[in-house]
Amino acid sequence: MAKRQFGFDVKVFRSDNAPELKFTGLFSELGIVHQFSCVEAPEQNAIVERKHQHLLAVARALFFQSRVPARFWGDYLLTATYIINMIPSLLLDNKSPFDLLHSKCPDYSIFKTFGCLVFVSTLRSNRNKFSERALPGIFIGYSPGVKGYKVYVLQTQSIVLSRDVVFHENIFPFHSISSENAIVNPFPSVSLPQISFNDVHFPAETIVAGSNMVVPNSNDAGSTSSAPTVAASNGTCPTLANTNANIPHVADIPHVADIPHVADMNESNTVESPNPTSRIVTPQDVPLPTTQNVNQGVAVEAIPPVVRRSSRQVHKPSYLQKYHCNNVFSAPAPNVLYPIEDYLSSSKLSSSYEHFVANVSSIYEPTFYHQAAKIPAWQDAMKEELKAMEDNHTWVTVPLPEGKKAIDSKWVYRVKYKADGSLDRFKARLVAKGFTQVEGIDYTDTFSPVAKMTSFKVLLALAATKNWHLLQLDVNNAFLNGYLDEEVYMKLPQGYLPESSGSNLVCKLQKSIYGLKQASRQWFTAFSEVVLAFGFQQSYADHSLFVHGSGENMVVLLVYVDDIILAGSNMEQLSAVQSFLQQNFKLKDLGTLKYFLGFEVARNSSGISLSQRKYALNLLEDTGTLATKPADTPISASHKLNAQDGELLPDPQQYRRLVGRLLYLTHSRPDITYAVHLLSQFISSPRHPHLMAVYHLLSYIKKSPALGLFFPSDSNFQLHGFVDSDYSSCPDTRRSISGYCMYIGNSIVSWKSKKQATVSRSSCESEYRAMAAATCELVWLASLLSSFQVPVTHASLYCDNQSAIHLASNQVFHERTKHIEVDCHFIRDKIRDGFLKLFHVSSANQLADILTKALHGPLFKTFIAKMGLIDIYQPPS
Repeated sequence: MAKRQFGFDVKVFRSDNAPELKFTGLFSELGIVHQFSCVEAPEQNAIVERKHQHLLAVARALFFQSRVPARFWGDYLLTATYIINMIPSLLLDNKSPFDLLHSKCPDYSIFKTFGCLVFVSTLRSNRNKFSERALPGIFIGYSPGVKGYKVYVLQTQSIVLSRDVVFHENIFPFHSISSENAIVNPFPSVSLPQISFNDVHFPAETIVAGSNMVVPNSNDAGSTSSAPTVAASNGTCPTLANTNANIPHVADIPHVADIPHVADMNESNTVESPNPTSRIVTPQDVPLPTTQNVNQGVAVEAIPPVVRRSSRQVHKPSYLQKYHCNNVFSAPAPNVLYPIEDYLSSSKLSSSYEHFVANVSSIYEPTFYHQAAKIPAWQDAMKEELKAMEDNHTWVTVPLPEGKKAIDSKWVYRVKYKADGSLDRFKARLVAKGFTQVEGIDYTDTFSPVAKMTSFKVLLALAATKNWHLLQLDVNNAFLNGYLDEEVYMKLPQGYLPESSGSNLVCKLQKSIYGLKQASRQWFTAFSEVVLAFGFQQSYADHSLFVHGSGENMVVLLVYVDDIILAGSNMEQLSAVQSFLQQNFKLKDLGTLKYFLGFEVARNSSGISLSQRKYALNLLEDTGTLATKPADTPISASHKLNAQDGELLPDPQQYRRLVGRLLYLTHSRPDITYAVHLLSQFISSPRHPHLMAVYHLLSYIKKSPALGLFFPSDSNFQLHGFVDSDYSSCPDTRRSISGYCMYIGNSIVSWKSKKQATVSRSSCESEYRAMAAATCELVWLASLLSSFQVPVTHASLYCDNQSAIHLASNQVFHERTKHIEVDCHFIRDKIRDGFLKLFHVSSANQLADILTKALHGPLFKTFIAKMGLIDIYQPPS
């Protein structure tokens, strides 16, 4: 910017030794000399340190005046920077930095009071004839490059940029929140108390109807303060003049009453009592002056001051002070048009399962060590983890050998629950930052199998039909059971004080821990040796699936890293397997399967329900779309998404993170699979229309966040599937989209939406290629079912293209098919062997259609119902 905008060449860059300021490659390329200050010698970079102090001083002043919560600290600093750059300085000969850079005076008319109440105009496209024309908000600064103001809207709890703003610079709504809660926030990932329009109480000021003017009461007058003012005359740049102006002091402006809220966990143990007498002063409360009153000099009667809320504090009971409650089924928030509570209901849940769901959604899990270190429960969890490491001889502390590099580590925190949903324990896990390991030095082989999600769903489908028991086990410190073949050093974990003393101490790892690239491989090798010695047979279709015995005594074991599922009809056999595993590993019995890898499992006599409700709600909460208007379809049927239209996103990481999280949600949501597949095509260079499509998809998820799969108990074991393709539908490559969904009886267990690898010359060819991919999946599912001792003699595949069915059923070879790859023709071998049977289905009953294209609302809902998706949390209509 210095070169492009102002013609200056940067020659020397001076900074401290912070790693984020080391741009060695860039500076070498541009020929810039990078100078570093000595450790703990900030005076060597005094100019920057002094400017930091200046910025923080102005930012603190903005805070003390506005009391806007500390989570807006970035807006504090940006506004402070903007103000410093615009106002004149005695050090610059009464000129501003803006004046010196641009050789013109800045426009001071745009200055507004930070943190004051504003009303921002709503967009015409988002309102009808009876919608509000303006929404209340808080002014939080200016946005570079945009000719407008940045406003935090209270009703929607979102930040907007607008030029149409009306300011009330004597009213500060956030004064109603105590300074302690505004300043101290030990959990950055947890939102501070939010304010809705109903929570904002205006001071006792006379609001004149029909105008934007606010007349302060007498309490605002008479306060003086000595402050520098900016004076301008004759079109010249303003200069600083030390004058005593009658400026109302911040402390003299009437403060509003405190807003009731639950204090932050472990920071305050009090809940302020509500005040039913507080209210908003509306124009209807103020008598309008008449002409007669004005002529006679009759003054309008003043409004009595707002009654303050009682300062009495109610203390939480001591046994509740460690817990933070976030009720999953609560009353809707005021002034929210589409509250999430309208789309979730517990009416269909049993009392025990409702208790489980509420617990899963309530307890806070910290993200960083400094958050957990303040909470005794998490402190004990970290001590327990470190003790387990030492007892297991995971490492020895030694000085770091010369020429070796130690990797770093971090803490991960999870809350574990019992089968009934009650709190089991707080689990702190030490994880190595394996992404810093060097191949060939710190590790060699890394591959380790994990259970496929399809295997998990097939297991649930068979358990529902065969009435199997489902048990869940967790291996404590599973990776500590694997021995390392390489020499790996790790920095001392946070909070760990070794018994030995010395300088440059590190941990020399003797056993694998979580996070190491080879840890999963070493653990799975050790686990496989144990279960195979007991007599389990490893499945060839999924190496994480083990089967023991047959008939009524059969036990199925599915392992995903350190989470284990046991299934079978004989509880004695299940107990025997569990006892054997307990002898070899430290196990935690989690009881009946209810929560596995983010999937919620609910069961009754009709079958098993599987959903990712909590995961979907977390996604909506993190993206601020809990209160958005729900959409009827995942993606508009008339969408024109392509790789060229629209502006590139300045920060593509946000888009990539959202699509990545949505990909995991597709494991239980075939209804969004096509939309996520489409959006994932633009990962490399996402544009604005793509991001808007992501938020449209989130609006659809908000409509049914708990929608998921259902495995009926009265199903059969017939393997069949539906396959379809959308010919030449990609506007960028003209390739076709394949889609299939596979069923075991009435239970959907597998589905996919994927762009074909090459361009097809006809719709028959694209359907034929899709049928080949679907046949591969059917063959694998048949092999998987045989591992469960469910023989499959044949499978049915339904297609809506007669030409493709004839091409697969007949050994034809002509000009239109001779170029198709040979591997696609193996479908003919499966038909000839009698394994595969093809059937024609009408397009109205082609369930795979939902996986190849965007459908209109009514047709989309019909296909969802036919696929067997249900929402056990759907509120009664």
